Amino acid sequence: MQITLVQGILLAIMAFVAGIDNQTEAFFWFRPMTTAFLAGLILGDVQLGCKCAAIAELAFAGLLTVGGTVPPDALVAGVMTTVIAYTNPSLTPEAALGVSFGFALIMQYVGVGTNTFYAYFHKAMDKKAEAGDVKGLWRIAIGSLSIKAAIYAIVVFLSAYAMQDVMQTVVNVFPEWIVNGLSVAGGIMPAVGLAQLLVVMMNNSNMPYLFIGFVAATTIQMGNILPLAIVGAAIAVLSYMNKGSEGGQSDGI
Repeated sequence: MQITLVQGILLAIMAFVAGIDNQTEAFFWFRPMTTAFLAGLILGDVQLGCKCAAIAELAFAGLLTVGGTVPPDALVAGVMTTVIAYTNPSLTPEAALGVSFGFALIMQYVGVGTNTFYAYFHKAMDKKAEAGDVKGLWRIAIGSLSIKAAIYAIVVFLSAYAMQDVMQTVVNVFPEWIVNGLSVAGGIMPAVGLAQLLVVMMNNSNMPYLFIGFVAATTIQMGNILPLAIVGAAIAVLSYMNKGSEGGQSDGI
């Protein structure tokens, strides 16, 4: 399926807004759960967007920026998973996720370069701060945020619209064993992402909740995980309220 010019522009605008949020981390719109879903909404296939959002978010659940490490770009991975699955109906969302990692890695290096370039703004901001020029500081801050957001928009527009024929040609020449391998890799990535998240979050306080959720998810027959999510949220709220009433400090739920 082809992506129209209007859809390409809307994807670029969405990527620009998410790119601003990626740097401020104000609303977490840059997460694959949001960007993949919005991409599906723009492309007119909400169901596909939801599928791609779920699998991409799990894959990037435990990829965190710690110290100087920079993980593959989650924003671009979310958008491109939906775009690739939409433009190549023969690919499953899992296989599309595997292909999207190439774009996420490219944007990872672009992001490192952009962040390095931001160092040149520090001296100018120091001068503005010494002079008490609040408006000048604001202009530099907004301008620097807009630079990286614009790069996101350009990358998404080129990848999703301008180069869609090239991508389709490349995907179509993939032999069957590569497509199967991408599907397997895409299916494994969510499990790896969840495992990485558990490494960060698991402690003695959280362990019982993990086993309760595992038993409930594997033994109770239900059409979707929404009831389990509601129960989990209720347990989290009750635990938080109980620890707050005891006057102790929580080390995580």
